[in-house]
Amino acid sequence: MVREDLEALTKEELIDLILKQAEQLAKLQADYEALKLKFEQNQKPPTSSQNSSQPPSRDQKGSMPKERRKRRHGPPAGHPKHERKFVANPDHIVAVRTDSCPDCQADLGAEAGLLLAVNQITELPVAKAEVIEVRQYAVTCPQCGGQHVAQPPEGLEMGRRFGARLEATVVYYRQEQHISYQRAQSTLRDLHGVTLSQGGIDQIMQRAGKKAVAEVETIQEQVRQSAVILSDETSSRVDGSNWWHWVFCGLTAVLHVIRFNRSTDVIKEVMGKRQAEVWVSDCQAAQLKAPAQERQICLSHQLRNLQAVVDRYPGAFWAQAMQALFRSAIHLRNQSDQLPPEHFQAQVARIERLCDRLIQRPLSQPEASKLQRRYRKHRQHLFVFLYRTDVPPTNNLSERTLRPSVIHRKVIGCFRSDWGAQAYAALESVIDTAALSGIDAFQSIQHLIGRPSLPLPLGGE
Repeated sequence: MVREDLEALTKEELIDLILKQAEQLAKLQADYEALKLKFEQNQKPPTSSQNSSQPPSRDQKGSMPKERRKRRHGPPAGHPKHERKFVANPDHIVAVRTDSCPDCQADLGAEAGLLLAVNQITELPVAKAEVIEVRQYAVTCPQCGGQHVAQPPEGLEMGRRFGARLEATVVYYRQEQHISYQRAQSTLRDLHGVTLSQGGIDQIMQRAGKKAVAEVETIQEQVRQSAVILSDETSSRVDGSNWWHWVFCGLTAVLHVIRFNRSTDVIKEVMGKRQAEVWVSDCQAAQLKAPAQERQICLSHQLRNLQAVVDRYPGAFWAQAMQALFRSAIHLRNQSDQLPPEHFQAQVARIERLCDRLIQRPLSQPEASKLQRRYRKHRQHLFVFLYRTDVPPTNNLSERTLRPSVIHRKVIGCFRSDWGAQAYAALESVIDTAALSGIDAFQSIQHLIGRPSLPLPLGGE
């Protein structure tokens, strides 16, 4: 419609046209507002490690504030000075003395000196591998004519090609430091002067894996006997397929298993006919079916889930109140040994009452209602840690125990065979179980492989 068309219309026709356009505009405005509201409701806040189970490595890193970038490096003002402590019994002592007088050339060797300063230098010796040749002799007895062959001592067996310490080093590089076969080759060559093929490295890993698998049954029984078990699982790649890496943390042992499924069958396989007193885990379906008298759901997961609600609905009072309640309960547990028993029990009763009120409060947000239904269903599983000192409020121990597996997967890639996955899980079980007794990873691996060939036993040359 052009200007001439409008000029040809009567006043009544113009009024009708304007009213019709106003009606259409109002309808379009209403449609726009409805679409805008629907978009805002469906628009979720960015996912991060603070409001989901996403690892911190995937978080979007923001720029550092300018005031922090301008701050000088080093410790803050007033920070107490820390220096490396001296070793009580150094391996070597070097005395720096003046043998003769630089002025008159008098002999000063017999003169007592005044100690001015002491400095200690920590250095690594040259890590060069030594080759041990074992010669086995057959001796004929001059009396009876019998021929006798002596057997080499442990660590010097005739069929052995590499010493236990060298094999333990290879396993340590592969298992704990996540070094690939090619990089392990170069590391052994550059640091230890050892030329070893990738096939040789693989043979060492297979021998260590078989010994570790033989230890798994004992470790598994220790986990079964534990009163409290913490469990978690993460994805794994085996021979190009998606598998799952499970961990079961007991009080005296840690068991790793890698299986092709994420179902409760894995838990039944591990536990057999045993039942834990308390099972600590997230709310994954299989974990909630674990055989246990009681269970404690991980509050760290709940805090993150509640944070997702707070991020989406900044005024979500209920989610903020539940977060404050869970944090207060965890703080109370951490302070339990510093409070009188009657005061501690009173605080526990207060937390229980407040929780009962919050899970019955009417809610409008769908995400908050979903969490509220979860807490109603698992009401008896929220604060078990306030009644048992051996139960933690979170499943963080299991997550930390699984973290090396995730790093191993990201650095090295997938396992090429079922056997490689089982060997890795068995070695992790041995290493993590030994760590509970204060034994470091290298020591536990060396103990698994056997006695080192050096130092030589008496009689060796």
